[in-house]
Amino acid sequence: MELPWHLYLMAIMYIVAGLFHFYKPKAYLNIMPPYLPKPKALVFWSGAAEIVLGIGLTIQQLKNISIYLIVCMLILFIPIHVFMLQSEKASKGVPKWFLWIRLPLQLILIWWSLYYLQY
Repeated sequence: MELPWHLYLMAIMYIVAGLFHFYKPKAYLNIMPPYLPKPKALVFWSGAAEIVLGIGLTIQQLKNISIYLIVCMLILFIPIHVFMLQSEKASKGVPKWFLWIRLPLQLILIWWSLYYLQY
């Protein structure tokens, strides 16, 4: 079965997001809650995960497991979004309304991922 073009769009989105973890690691380090251990390692591994899972979306045999892992990753990222809402330093001047929108956006991204289980 041929995968839909919009699945490739999602894959590109995760690959690019993952690459930014390596291109601008300081931006990601600034949003890491202080209670999480080894923030540099978390930035590295979350970026690597986004790249690998984005690629996995484009391979039929890996698509479903990549989807489930992306959903887990999106859930794990929720505390970071909440921390950005709570910390002026972490939000770096990003408007509060935008930070509030990011929380339900996580749910939309989860739904969008799960949608592709049917292909």
